[in-house]
Amino acid sequence: MADGAFPSFIINIIIIAVSFVALNYASNTVITYALKVSAISRLGKTSVGFTLISMSTTLPELTVAIIAAFSGGAALSVGNVLGSNIFNISVILGLAAVLLGVKVMFSRNTKPGRNIIPPLAKSDLGSIQFGLFVSSIIPLILIYISTDAAWVVGLILLIVFAAYMYKLSKVRMPEEEETTIEDKSKLKRYIIYTVAGALGVVISANFLVNSAISIATEAGISQQVIGATIIAFGTSLPELTIGLKSVLKGHANLAVGNIIGASFLNTTMILGITFFLPTLTGVPISLNMEIFQNLIIFSIITNLFFWYFLSREQISWREGTIFLFIYALFLFTTVGIM
Repeated sequence: MADGAFPSFIINIIIIAVSFVALNYASNTVITYALKVSAISRLGKTSVGFTLISMSTTLPELTVAIIAAFSGGAALSVGNVLGSNIFNISVILGLAAVLLGVKVMFSRNTKPGRNIIPPLAKSDLGSIQFGLFVSSIIPLILIYISTDAAWVVGLILLIVFAAYMYKLSKVRMPEEEETTIEDKSKLKRYIIYTVAGALGVVISANFLVNSAISIATEAGISQQVIGATIIAFGTSLPELTIGLKSVLKGHANLAVGNIIGASFLNTTMILGITFFLPTLTGVPISLNMEIFQNLIIFSIITNLFFWYFLSREQISWREGTIFLFIYALFLFTTVGIM
């Protein structure tokens, strides 16, 4: 058995290495063409991140929600959504702020660049604040949901998602002078490239996570630890990759829009499907929200800190360190007691 395990280990290592290369290429593709879509469509970088990129990168959570709806595992989807939201804000923004601070520290460029909150247009700020409000208040409401009323909550969440996506699609930024008619004719192609790149990020992240799980399983690590660490990390890996690269390349608008957009989609579309779809399929929802109290508390804390930092228009390495500390505390209180 040991002889058979060794080739399996090597194969998984190779898959992980190839997946990292594909992840890097796909994330670069997303950023490159998302910027073109932003310039031509006049949606703004934040709005493109909020809609186009976040809708693509939340595919792992969407997949979990659909499977859970057909199998009666609503609790799995709710836990995944709340855990992903905490990770998206605390780890991605926190790590991006710290890495940017390190980059500036060792850079000869003296221009200010330690803050990952970019100058935001009024429409962009409105998108972020509304998305943040929804992702903050819904976890609190979940505590009081009864199983019988879950489908009503799900329907309301889906309506909120559809209505706000429609409203956001109507907002336009001032047209950039360098945008030509030829560029405008390529808009559909750029959108396809952006979505294809985001799907590439999701697929390569899936291969990477599956191989990591295989290695961890062969090493004798428990399923609880794997689920709380590798799988939770894996569903947010697309947002992490695109978010960090966007910030370090100077396009923080994309990162912030993607992170808040993903949290908004998680708490409207994904939870909406989780609560409403079982009613259509005839699968009863079995949900005990008491087991999610720790997740809900940290979700609210994370969002409140982000709201405060956003109001100050400042997330530097100091605020980033606070975010990372919050996530470390979250891990300690959830995984550390297992």
